[in-house]
Amino acid sequence: MYRPTHRERKTDPGSNNAGFSLIELLIVVAIILIIAAIAIPNLLRAKMAANESSAVASVRTINTGEITYNSAYPTVGYAATLSALGGLSPCTPSSSTACVIDSVLASGTKSGYTFTAIGAGGPPASQYYMTAIPVTLNQTGIRSFCSFEDAVIRVQPTGAGIASEAACEALLPLNQ
Repeated sequence: MYRPTHRERKTDPGSNNAGFSLIELLIVVAIILIIAAIAIPNLLRAKMAANESSAVASVRTINTGEITYNSAYPTVGYAATLSALGGLSPCTPSSSTACVIDSVLASGTKSGYTFTAIGAGGPPASQYYMTAIPVTLNQTGIRSFCSFEDAVIRVQPTGAGIASEAACEALLPLNQ
C-alpha cells in the first residue's frame, strides 16, 4: 500500500488542511492597521466639523430663542440665563422656563461645545450675549462662536473663550 509523504499530503487538493498560514493572517492584519491609521484622523476631523456645524446651528437657535423670549415677556426683556430659555418636558412656559429651546441645549452642553447666554441692562433686559466654546479645544472643536442682539454669528478662530460682548463685537462674522 502506498502512503504519501508529508509534503505530498500538504499539497494534495483532497486533504483536510484548510485555512490560512500565519504569514497570510499577519499580512491581512497589517493591511487593516494601515487603513485604520489613514482613516482615524479623517474621522476625527469630520467629527470636529460636525460639532462646529451643530454649534453654529445651536447659536442660531439661541438667537431665535432670545428674540422669542423678548417678544413673549416684554417686561423682562431678554432671558437672564440660558436655562430660562428651556425647560424640562412637559414644559409649561413662564419667564423662568420659556420652552423656546430644547432642554439639552438649555443645560449648556451639546455636541462637544459649552454654551452660555447672559441677559443684561434694564429692566427690562435690553441686551444679551452668548458664546459657544469647545469643551476640549482641538478635540471637540477648533473655533469658538458668539452672538449678541444683532444676531450675527461671529467666530473666534483660535477656539479661545470670548470674555465679553465687546470682545464678540470685535470678531469677524462667520461668513467672512
